[in-house]
Amino acid sequence: MVGRILGSVAIAATLVAGGWSGARAEEIRIGSVVSSTGPASLLGDPQKRTLEMLVEDINAKGGIKGNKLKLVLYDDGGDANAARTFATRLAEEDKVAVVIGGSTTGTTMAMAPVFEDAEIPFMSFAGAIQVIKPVRKWVFKTPHTDLMACEKIFTDLNARKLSKVAFLSGTDGFGKSMRDQCVAAAPKFGIEVVHEETYGPRDADMTPQLTNIKNKAGVQAIIIPGIGQGPAIGVRNYKQLAIAVPLYVSHGVASKEFIALAGEGAEGVRLPAAALLLGEKLAADDPQRPVVLDYTKAYEKKTGQPVSGFGGFAYDGFMIVAEAMKRAPSNKPAAIRDEIEKTKGFVGVDGIYNMSPQDHMGLDLSGFRMVEIRKGDWVAVP
Repeated sequence: MVGRILGSVAIAATLVAGGWSGARAEEIRIGSVVSSTGPASLLGDPQKRTLEMLVEDINAKGGIKGNKLKLVLYDDGGDANAARTFATRLAEEDKVAVVIGGSTTGTTMAMAPVFEDAEIPFMSFAGAIQVIKPVRKWVFKTPHTDLMACEKIFTDLNARKLSKVAFLSGTDGFGKSMRDQCVAAAPKFGIEVVHEETYGPRDADMTPQLTNIKNKAGVQAIIIPGIGQGPAIGVRNYKQLAIAVPLYVSHGVASKEFIALAGEGAEGVRLPAAALLLGEKLAADDPQRPVVLDYTKAYEKKTGQPVSGFGGFAYDGFMIVAEAMKRAPSNKPAAIRDEIEKTKGFVGVDGIYNMSPQDHMGLDLSGFRMVEIRKGDWVAVP
Protein backbone atom coordinates (compact mmCIF):
# COMPACT_ATOMS: atom_id res chain seq x y z
CA MET A 1 0.00 0.00 0.00
CA VAL A 2 1.24 3.48 -0.86
CA GLY A 3 1.52 5.75 2.18
CA ARG A 4 2.04 5.15 5.84
CA ILE A 5 0.52 5.89 9.21
CA LEU A 6 1.89 9.16 10.50
CA GLY A 7 0.72 8.75 14.05
CA SER A 8 -1.42 10.89 16.32
CA VAL A 9 -1.28 13.87 18.59
CA ALA A 10 -3.26 13.28 21.74
CA ILE A 11 -3.72 14.02 25.41
CA ALA A 12 -5.78 11.56 27.41
CA ALA A 13 -9.26 12.59 28.42
CA THR A 14 -9.56 13.76 32.03
CA LEU A 15 -12.12 15.39 34.25
CA VAL A 16 -12.01 19.06 33.36
CA ALA A 17 -13.79 21.73 35.33
CA GLY A 18 -15.97 23.92 33.16
CA GLY A 19 -16.80 21.17 30.66
CA TRP A 20 -20.28 20.72 29.29
CA SER A 21 -22.59 20.79 32.31
CA GLY A 22 -19.84 19.34 34.50
CA ALA A 23 -19.81 16.12 32.49
CA ARG A 24 -16.75 13.94 32.07
CA ALA A 25 -14.54 15.39 29.33
CA GLU A 26 -14.35 13.44 26.12
CA GLU A 27 -11.57 12.79 23.64
CA ILE A 28 -12.64 14.20 20.27
CA ARG A 29 -11.05 12.19 17.49
CA ILE A 30 -10.24 14.18 14.36
CA GLY A 31 -9.22 12.21 11.30
CA SER A 32 -6.97 13.38 8.50
CA VAL A 33 -5.49 11.93 5.31
CA VAL A 34 -2.94 14.12 3.52
CA SER A 35 -0.26 13.62 0.87
CA SER A 36 2.79 14.45 2.99
CA THR A 37 5.05 12.30 0.80
CA GLY A 38 5.03 11.55 -2.92
CA PRO A 39 4.35 13.85 -5.90
CA ALA A 40 1.90 16.02 -3.94
CA SER A 41 4.10 16.48 -0.85
CA LEU A 42 4.43 20.15 -1.75
CA LEU A 43 0.81 20.36 -0.65
CA GLY A 44 0.51 17.71 2.03
CA ASP A 45 3.61 18.34 4.12
CA PRO A 46 2.66 21.88 5.24
CA GLN A 47 -0.89 20.64 5.83
CA LYS A 48 0.35 17.89 8.12
CA ARG A 49 2.56 20.33 10.03
CA THR A 50 -0.26 22.85 10.34
CA LEU A 51 -2.75 20.34 11.70
CA GLU A 52 -0.27 18.98 14.23
CA MET A 53 0.58 22.51 15.35
CA LEU A 54 -3.06 23.54 15.79
CA VAL A 55 -4.08 20.41 17.70
CA GLU A 56 -1.10 20.82 20.01
CA ASP A 57 -1.96 24.47 20.60
CA ILE A 58 -5.64 23.85 21.34
CA ASN A 59 -4.87 20.98 23.70
CA ALA A 60 -2.30 23.10 25.53
CA LYS A 61 -5.07 25.64 26.11
CA GLY A 62 -7.45 23.05 27.53
CA GLY A 63 -9.05 21.66 24.39
CA ILE A 64 -12.53 22.52 23.16
CA LYS A 65 -15.03 22.95 26.01
CA GLY A 66 -12.61 20.95 28.13
CA ASN A 67 -12.44 18.13 25.59
CA LYS A 68 -8.96 17.28 24.32
CA LEU A 69 -8.40 16.52 20.64
CA LYS A 70 -6.76 13.45 19.17
CA LEU A 71 -5.50 13.81 15.62
CA VAL A 72 -5.47 10.50 13.74
CA LEU A 73 -3.31 11.28 10.73
CA TYR A 74 -2.44 9.17 7.69
CA ASP A 75 -0.19 9.79 4.66
CA ASP A 76 -1.66 8.58 1.35
CA GLY A 77 1.48 9.39 -0.67
CA GLY A 78 -0.75 11.07 -3.25
CA ASP A 79 -2.39 7.74 -4.13
CA ALA A 80 -6.18 7.76 -4.40
CA ASN A 81 -6.53 4.06 -3.57
CA ALA A 82 -4.49 4.47 -0.41
CA ALA A 83 -6.58 7.51 0.50
CA ARG A 84 -9.79 5.51 0.23
CA THR A 85 -8.33 2.71 2.35
CA PHE A 86 -7.36 5.18 5.08
CA ALA A 87 -10.76 6.85 4.84
CA THR A 88 -12.44 3.51 5.49
CA ARG A 89 -10.15 2.94 8.45
CA LEU A 90 -10.97 6.35 9.90
CA ALA A 91 -14.69 5.72 9.58
CA GLU A 92 -14.86 2.07 10.67
CA GLU A 93 -11.97 1.57 13.08
CA ASP A 94 -10.83 4.95 14.34
CA LYS A 95 -14.39 6.21 14.85
CA VAL A 96 -13.55 9.86 14.18
CA ALA A 97 -16.08 12.66 14.65
CA VAL A 98 -14.84 14.72 11.70
CA VAL A 99 -12.21 14.51 8.96
CA ILE A 100 -9.98 17.36 7.76
CA GLY A 101 -7.76 16.56 4.79
CA GLY A 102 -7.57 15.46 1.19
CA SER A 103 -4.59 17.27 -0.31
CA THR A 104 -5.57 16.67 -3.94
CA THR A 105 -8.75 16.44 -5.96
CA GLY A 106 -8.05 12.78 -6.77
CA THR A 107 -7.62 11.70 -3.16
CA THR A 108 -10.54 13.83 -2.02
CA MET A 109 -12.93 12.36 -4.57
CA ALA A 110 -11.82 8.86 -3.58
CA MET A 111 -12.59 9.55 0.08
CA ALA A 112 -15.78 11.59 -0.18
CA PRO A 113 -18.17 8.65 -0.78
CA VAL A 114 -16.77 6.86 2.28
CA PHE A 115 -17.55 9.79 4.56
CA GLU A 116 -20.90 10.42 2.90
CA ASP A 117 -21.91 6.81 3.59
CA ALA A 118 -20.57 6.94 7.14
CA GLU A 119 -22.21 10.35 7.75
CA ILE A 120 -18.98 11.97 8.95
CA PRO A 121 -18.27 15.62 8.05
CA PHE A 122 -15.30 15.98 5.70
CA MET A 123 -13.42 19.26 5.19
CA SER A 124 -11.29 18.99 2.05
CA PHE A 125 -8.20 20.95 0.96
CA ALA A 126 -8.73 20.20 -2.76
CA GLY A 127 -9.28 22.91 -5.35
CA ALA A 128 -11.59 21.42 -7.98
CA ILE A 129 -15.16 22.66 -8.09
CA GLN A 130 -16.45 19.07 -8.33
CA VAL A 131 -15.68 18.62 -4.62
CA ILE A 132 -18.63 20.84 -3.70
CA LYS A 133 -20.67 20.92 -6.93
CA PRO A 134 -23.13 19.30 -6.67
CA VAL A 135 -23.40 19.89 -2.94
CA ARG A 136 -22.82 16.78 -0.87
CA LYS A 137 -24.36 16.89 2.58
CA TRP A 138 -21.20 15.84 4.45
CA VAL A 139 -18.46 17.36 2.26
CA PHE A 140 -16.97 20.87 2.55
CA LYS A 141 -13.78 22.55 1.34
CA THR A 142 -11.60 25.59 2.00
CA PRO A 143 -9.64 26.50 -1.19
CA HIS A 144 -11.10 28.67 -3.91
CA THR A 145 -12.36 26.59 -6.81
CA ASP A 146 -10.56 26.05 -10.08
CA LEU A 147 -13.38 27.94 -11.84
CA MET A 148 -12.66 30.97 -9.65
CA ALA A 149 -8.97 30.70 -10.55
CA CYS A 150 -9.90 30.74 -14.25
CA GLU A 151 -12.10 33.79 -13.74
CA LYS A 152 -9.36 35.65 -11.88
CA ILE A 153 -6.78 34.85 -14.57
CA PHE A 154 -9.13 35.82 -17.39
CA THR A 155 -9.96 39.11 -15.66
CA ASP A 156 -6.23 39.90 -15.52
CA LEU A 157 -5.79 38.93 -19.18
CA ASN A 158 -8.60 41.30 -20.10
CA ALA A 159 -6.84 44.09 -18.21
CA ARG A 160 -3.66 43.36 -20.20
CA LYS A 161 -5.66 43.27 -23.44
CA LEU A 162 -4.63 39.66 -24.13
CA SER A 163 -7.17 37.23 -25.51
CA LYS A 164 -5.48 34.21 -27.17
CA VAL A 165 -4.15 31.55 -24.80
CA ALA A 166 -2.52 28.13 -24.80
CA PHE A 167 -2.93 25.53 -22.06
CA LEU A 168 -0.35 23.12 -20.67
CA SER A 169 -2.64 21.15 -18.36
CA GLY A 170 -1.87 18.49 -15.80
CA THR A 171 -3.61 15.16 -16.30
CA ASP A 172 -4.27 14.88 -12.53
CA GLY A 173 -7.75 15.50 -11.16
CA PHE A 174 -7.20 19.18 -10.47
CA GLY A 175 -5.36 19.86 -13.72
CA LYS A 176 -8.10 18.27 -15.81
CA SER A 177 -10.87 19.96 -13.86
CA MET A 178 -9.31 23.43 -14.05
CA ARG A 179 -8.68 23.01 -17.77
CA ASP A 180 -12.32 22.08 -18.31
CA GLN A 181 -13.57 24.98 -16.18
CA CYS A 182 -11.33 27.47 -18.00
CA VAL A 183 -12.34 26.27 -21.45
CA ALA A 184 -16.02 26.53 -20.51
CA ALA A 185 -15.61 30.01 -18.99
CA ALA A 186 -13.33 31.45 -21.72
CA PRO A 187 -16.05 32.74 -24.10
CA LYS A 188 -17.64 34.78 -21.31
CA PHE A 189 -14.37 36.73 -21.00
CA GLY A 190 -13.65 36.94 -24.72
CA ILE A 191 -10.75 34.48 -24.37
CA GLU A 192 -9.87 32.14 -27.24
CA VAL A 193 -8.02 28.87 -26.59
CA VAL A 194 -5.73 28.50 -29.61
CA HIS A 195 -3.63 25.49 -28.52
CA GLU A 196 -3.53 22.80 -25.84
CA GLU A 197 -0.90 20.44 -24.43
CA THR A 198 -0.85 18.16 -21.37
CA TYR A 199 1.68 16.72 -18.93
CA GLY A 200 1.64 13.74 -16.58
CA PRO A 201 2.20 13.88 -12.80
CA ARG A 202 5.66 12.34 -13.08
CA ASP A 203 6.88 14.11 -16.23
CA ALA A 204 10.39 15.44 -15.66
CA ASP A 205 10.57 17.58 -18.81
CA MET A 206 7.95 19.55 -20.75
CA THR A 207 10.18 21.01 -23.43
CA PRO A 208 8.37 19.22 -26.30
CA GLN A 209 4.95 20.53 -25.24
CA LEU A 210 6.21 24.06 -24.68
CA THR A 211 8.09 24.01 -28.00
CA ASN A 212 4.78 23.24 -29.70
CA ILE A 213 3.19 26.17 -27.89
CA LYS A 214 6.09 28.48 -28.76
CA ASN A 215 5.73 27.58 -32.44
CA LYS A 216 1.97 28.11 -32.47
CA ALA A 217 1.11 31.41 -34.14
CA GLY A 218 -1.06 33.83 -32.22
CA VAL A 219 -0.49 32.63 -28.64
CA GLN A 220 -0.49 35.68 -26.34
CA ALA A 221 -0.32 33.95 -22.94
CA ILE A 222 0.20 30.48 -21.46
CA ILE A 223 -1.78 28.95 -18.59
CA ILE A 224 -0.55 25.90 -16.65
CA PRO A 225 -3.39 24.32 -14.64
CA GLY A 226 -1.90 21.90 -12.14
CA ILE A 227 -0.58 21.25 -8.65
CA GLY A 228 2.64 20.13 -7.02
CA GLN A 229 5.96 19.96 -8.84
CA GLY A 230 4.62 19.71 -12.42
CA PRO A 231 4.00 23.44 -12.98
CA ALA A 232 7.48 24.24 -11.60
CA ILE A 233 9.03 22.00 -14.25
CA GLY A 234 6.95 23.70 -16.91
CA VAL A 235 8.04 27.13 -15.70
CA ARG A 236 11.71 26.10 -15.80
CA ASN A 237 11.36 24.82 -19.37
CA TYR A 238 9.47 27.99 -20.33
CA LYS A 239 12.50 30.01 -19.21
CA GLN A 240 14.94 27.70 -20.98
CA LEU A 241 13.03 28.11 -24.26
CA ALA A 242 12.98 31.90 -23.84
CA ILE A 243 9.24 32.07 -24.47
CA ALA A 244 8.26 35.72 -24.48
CA VAL A 245 4.51 35.65 -23.75
CA PRO A 246 3.18 35.95 -20.15
CA LEU A 247 2.74 32.79 -18.09
CA TYR A 248 0.04 32.04 -15.51
CA VAL A 249 -0.17 29.18 -13.01
CA SER A 250 -2.92 28.21 -10.57
CA HIS A 251 -3.32 28.62 -6.82
CA GLY A 252 -2.24 24.98 -6.77
CA VAL A 253 1.41 26.12 -6.54
CA ALA A 254 1.09 28.81 -3.88
CA SER A 255 4.29 28.23 -1.89
CA LYS A 256 7.88 29.45 -1.74
CA GLU A 257 8.92 25.88 -2.53
CA PHE A 258 7.35 26.33 -5.96
CA ILE A 259 9.44 29.47 -6.53
CA ALA A 260 12.58 27.60 -5.50
CA LEU A 261 11.77 24.66 -7.80
CA ALA A 262 10.91 26.94 -10.73
CA GLY A 263 14.12 28.93 -10.40
CA GLU A 264 14.68 31.95 -12.65
CA GLY A 265 11.67 30.97 -14.74
CA ALA A 266 9.35 32.07 -11.93
CA GLU A 267 10.21 35.74 -12.43
CA GLY A 268 7.12 37.53 -13.75
CA VAL A 269 4.80 34.53 -13.46
CA ARG A 270 1.32 35.43 -12.22
CA LEU A 271 -1.24 33.45 -10.25
CA PRO A 272 -4.43 33.96 -8.26
CA ALA A 273 -3.65 33.42 -4.59
CA ALA A 274 -4.88 33.97 -1.07
CA ALA A 275 -3.98 36.95 1.11
CA LEU A 276 -1.71 34.60 3.07
CA LEU A 277 1.05 34.93 0.47
CA LEU A 278 1.21 38.70 0.84
CA GLY A 279 1.61 38.78 4.62
CA GLU A 280 3.11 42.09 5.76
CA LYS A 281 2.31 43.60 2.35
CA LEU A 282 -1.41 43.55 3.18
CA ALA A 283 -2.95 46.93 3.96
CA ALA A 284 -3.16 47.84 7.64
CA ASP A 285 -6.97 47.85 7.48
CA ASP A 286 -7.28 44.55 5.60
CA PRO A 287 -9.53 42.33 7.78
CA GLN A 288 -7.40 39.28 6.94
CA ARG A 289 -4.10 40.86 7.96
CA PRO A 290 -4.21 39.90 11.70
CA VAL A 291 -5.04 36.23 11.09
CA VAL A 292 -2.53 35.98 8.23
CA LEU A 293 0.27 37.40 10.35
CA ASP A 294 -0.63 35.29 13.41
CA TYR A 295 -0.65 32.04 11.44
CA THR A 296 2.52 32.95 9.56
CA LYS A 297 4.41 33.75 12.74
CA ALA A 298 3.24 30.61 14.54
CA TYR A 299 3.93 28.28 11.60
CA GLU A 300 7.38 29.65 10.80
CA LYS A 301 8.39 29.60 14.46
CA LYS A 302 7.16 26.02 14.88
CA THR A 303 8.56 24.55 11.65
CA GLY A 304 11.40 26.84 10.61
CA GLN A 305 9.87 26.86 7.10
CA PRO A 306 8.15 29.57 5.07
CA VAL A 307 4.38 29.57 5.26
CA SER A 308 2.59 28.08 2.25
CA GLY A 309 -0.83 28.51 0.73
CA PHE A 310 -1.44 24.78 1.13
CA GLY A 311 -0.88 24.95 4.86
CA GLY A 312 -3.31 27.86 4.79
CA PHE A 313 -6.04 25.59 3.41
CA ALA A 314 -5.47 23.33 6.42
CA TYR A 315 -5.46 26.27 8.82
CA ASP A 316 -8.81 27.56 7.62
CA GLY A 317 -10.32 24.08 7.47
CA PHE A 318 -9.23 23.19 10.98
CA MET A 319 -10.29 26.51 12.50
CA ILE A 320 -13.72 26.40 10.84
CA VAL A 321 -14.22 22.91 12.27
CA ALA A 322 -12.92 23.97 15.70
CA GLU A 323 -15.34 26.89 15.81
CA ALA A 324 -18.16 24.57 14.75
CA MET A 325 -17.28 22.15 17.57
CA LYS A 326 -17.39 25.02 20.06
CA ARG A 327 -20.93 25.88 18.95
CA ALA A 328 -22.20 22.32 18.57
CA PRO A 329 -24.47 20.93 21.31
CA SER A 330 -22.51 17.64 21.25
CA ASN A 331 -19.43 15.98 19.76
CA LYS A 332 -21.53 13.84 17.43
CA PRO A 333 -20.65 14.08 13.72
CA ALA A 334 -24.11 15.32 12.74
CA ALA A 335 -23.99 18.16 15.26
CA ILE A 336 -20.55 19.24 14.04
CA ARG A 337 -21.68 19.04 10.41
CA ASP A 338 -24.66 21.27 11.03
CA GLU A 339 -22.51 23.94 12.66
CA ILE A 340 -19.90 23.85 9.87
CA GLU A 341 -22.70 24.58 7.41
CA LYS A 342 -23.78 27.57 9.52
CA THR A 343 -20.32 29.21 9.34
CA LYS A 344 -20.75 32.95 8.74
CA GLY A 345 -18.21 35.75 8.60
CA PHE A 346 -15.26 33.52 9.48
CA VAL A 347 -12.10 35.45 8.63
CA GLY A 348 -9.45 33.01 7.43
CA VAL A 349 -6.16 33.25 5.60
CA ASP A 350 -7.91 32.35 2.32
CA GLY A 351 -10.84 34.74 2.61
CA ILE A 352 -13.99 35.41 4.58
CA TYR A 353 -16.20 32.32 4.68
CA ASN A 354 -20.00 32.33 4.57
CA MET A 355 -21.33 28.80 4.16
CA SER A 356 -24.90 27.65 3.65
CA PRO A 357 -26.82 24.52 2.66
CA GLN A 358 -26.29 25.62 -0.95
CA ASP A 359 -22.59 26.55 -0.59
CA HIS A 360 -20.14 24.23 1.20
CA MET A 361 -17.11 26.44 0.49
CA GLY A 362 -18.35 29.92 1.33
CA LEU A 363 -15.81 32.03 -0.54
CA ASP A 364 -16.28 34.55 -3.35
CA LEU A 365 -13.80 36.02 -5.81
CA SER A 366 -12.88 38.83 -3.41
CA GLY A 367 -10.79 36.33 -1.44
CA PHE A 368 -8.46 35.87 -4.40
CA ARG A 369 -5.56 38.27 -5.02
CA MET A 370 -3.64 38.37 -8.30
CA VAL A 371 0.05 38.15 -7.47
CA GLU A 372 3.24 38.21 -9.51
CA ILE A 373 6.52 36.56 -8.58
CA ARG A 374 9.34 39.09 -8.46
CA LYS A 375 12.84 38.44 -7.12
CA GLY A 376 11.71 35.30 -5.32
CA ASP A 377 8.72 36.88 -3.57
CA TRP A 378 5.04 37.59 -4.06
CA VAL A 379 3.92 41.05 -5.16
CA ALA A 380 0.29 42.14 -5.47
CA VAL A 381 -0.84 43.09 -8.97
CA PRO A 382 -2.86 46.35 -8.81
